[in-house]
Amino acid sequence: MAVVDTAALDELPAPEHHKPGGISSSLLGMVLFIASEVMFFGGLFGAYFTIRSSATRWPPEGTPHLSTWYAAGLTTILVTSSVTMQLGVWAIRKNDQRRLKLCLVASLLLGVAFLCGQALEYSKLIGEGMTLSSGVFGSTFYTLTGFHGAHVAGGAAFILIVFLRARSGQFTARYHDTVEMASYYWHFVDVVWLGLFSTIYLLR
Repeated sequence: MAVVDTAALDELPAPEHHKPGGISSSLLGMVLFIASEVMFFGGLFGAYFTIRSSATRWPPEGTPHLSTWYAAGLTTILVTSSVTMQLGVWAIRKNDQRRLKLCLVASLLLGVAFLCGQALEYSKLIGEGMTLSSGVFGSTFYTLTGFHGAHVAGGAAFILIVFLRARSGQFTARYHDTVEMASYYWHFVDVVWLGLFSTIYLLR
């Protein structure tokens, strides 16, 4: 009869284990998912620049004014949320669960603030006559920023789940891959917005 080495079994990595010098399967899965999302947004940006290059005037005459300063404020909010998210990752790597929870709450609130700010901008622009069907600029603007907003909402829901798990003490310095996954996704959302801000608000 074979003898089971219980000591060896105890050393087997748990699902949340981040292997030193490598990457866990869950983190690799998130990287591959983000890569597919990069291609998705790449297609949207490609369509935007194709439409813009064929237009004689951009934005078309009569398009409501987009406030660069307002968008810069939203950008500051989202970039700050990315910073707090990374601070949370660094905190749990040091097994500081209290700071992790504080950083997750800060990131979540900033993400919600960004969505509320975007909703206010939508309300203003719609009131001025720019809708999804009002013209090519409205269509591309709402498509690009709308899909990004949906991703921010999804990321905020992910952070909320991570926070609820953190409250239960499910993460430690050794087992915190889900926190890392959430940070990867949130940084991706941040980078996409920087591209949108530069393309739509700065390079008009």
